Amino acid sequence: MMKINPSASPLYMLSCLVMLLLLPLPSLCADPDPLQDFCVADLGSSASVLNGFPCKPASNVSSDDFFFDGLSKEGNTTNIFGSNVTAGSVVTFPGLNTLGISINRVDFAIGGVNPPHSHPRATETVLVISGQVLVGFVTTGNVYFSKVLTAGQIFVIPRGLVHFQKNVGPGKALAFTSFNSQLPGAAIVPLNLFASTPLIPNDVLTKTFQVGDDVVNSIKSKFSS
Repeated sequence: MMKINPSASPLYMLSCLVMLLLLPLPSLCADPDPLQDFCVADLGSSASVLNGFPCKPASNVSSDDFFFDGLSKEGNTTNIFGSNVTAGSVVTFPGLNTLGISINRVDFAIGGVNPPHSHPRATETVLVISGQVLVGFVTTGNVYFSKVLTAGQIFVIPRGLVHFQKNVGPGKALAFTSFNSQLPGAAIVPLNLFASTPLIPNDVLTKTFQVGDDVVNSIKSKFSS
């Protein structure tokens, strides 16, 4: 940090203060701050922008652009994980463009899991609506933190850390997850490792997990569809 000598000349002190003012300040949100009241995403535009989506002309914006009912319906959990994530991001809710927020609905069948994953662009809060959900994350120091949540309870997951949610109750469960990004992204660990395009070479995975080809091939086959 720059230190200013109190005995220095006024001109020197002024130049130091100007330099401090010009230094970039840390951002408190994941996405850039908006420069207008709103910028409803024009998802059909072919224009390219640095971050986010082009704005729909304000004259074409209506109240419906700020409304989304996609989280009102239960998701289909008949899959290998027994869970379903319904995204309320800028891609499905264009009114979120430039606002730096999004929200997902997560439905769990009995025993269902939202598998280990991370969000590279956002911190996450998990709010359980019904059921009992085990939420956990692992730090870069390989320390595991977790809590079983019931209705009305919240758990926060720091940005970029690997985490999961699992239904540990006797019935179905429902949670809503919110993010400080309009498009937090999701890197799903099992799919990244065993279902990438093209596939990660077997010798990388066998060496990493200290198992044989048969084990790796068996795991890959479960995600092939």
